[in-house]
Amino acid sequence: MERFGPTGHEGHVATTVPRIRLGGIGIDPVNEHQAVARVLEAIESGCGGLIVTPNIDIMAAARRSRELREVIEGSDLVVADGAPLVWASRLAGTPLPQRVTGSDLVWSLSEAAAQRGLKIALLGGTPDGAARPTEQAAAVLEGRYPGLKVVGAWCPPMGFEHDEAHWRALVDRFDAAGPDLVYVGLGFPKQEHVMARLRAVSPRTWFLGCGAGIDFVAGYRRRAPRWMQRSGTEWLFRLAAEPRRLARRYLVDGVPEALRLLGSAAIGAFYRRRAM
Repeated sequence: MERFGPTGHEGHVATTVPRIRLGGIGIDPVNEHQAVARVLEAIESGCGGLIVTPNIDIMAAARRSRELREVIEGSDLVVADGAPLVWASRLAGTPLPQRVTGSDLVWSLSEAAAQRGLKIALLGGTPDGAARPTEQAAAVLEGRYPGLKVVGAWCPPMGFEHDEAHWRALVDRFDAAGPDLVYVGLGFPKQEHVMARLRAVSPRTWFLGCGAGIDFVAGYRRRAPRWMQRSGTEWLFRLAAEPRRLARRYLVDGVPEALRLLGSAAIGAFYRRRAM
């Protein structure tokens, strides 16, 4: 049976509920459990796919770039990583059920993979001298979920995607491993472009763009306490931990974009109520 996703391409996972439009981007209204279930269903049907997890800085980048918007819209599963996206959806009267982060999906998908006997691989992470967070993250996941099949933990050098020899070596490893799920932690939009290229090699594989998710699992970076994740203040924790790297992303790009998104949702809701 053919399956069609949001872009109408054969082989994409079926979409049962229309996407919610926020800031010109369509977001799938699913919670974490539903996202995992959708991926498992697709894998069992022999369908691969891409998972993109937009947050505020990704929304800001997508607003400025048609190419990036197309990358997001062409993905098979788009979930709201940023809390302001959930808040804006509620203001707009089309509420998303919850925030679903790439970092959380690394854990929940790994648990499901261990239960189903699926093979996973990790690609990316931030190398620190001789340390390889990707390999450490693989060991942590294997320890947490007995029976998990980790068939690859790759941390290629900077610029590997533009070097034919490095790219060919990665594809060869990928072909030999044959993973069902791949967590790609290279940062947006690099990881999305890499995922799209790898999907052409293995159309039955699912790829998750998880940003710093691999580093979090490895313990290379600390994630905010659970209460900050739930309250939408996780960005403050990350800003305090890495001010030089993240100040512009959060303060110059992120805060104005969040206010723009929330304001647009509130104004739209106001005019809809007046029209009733």
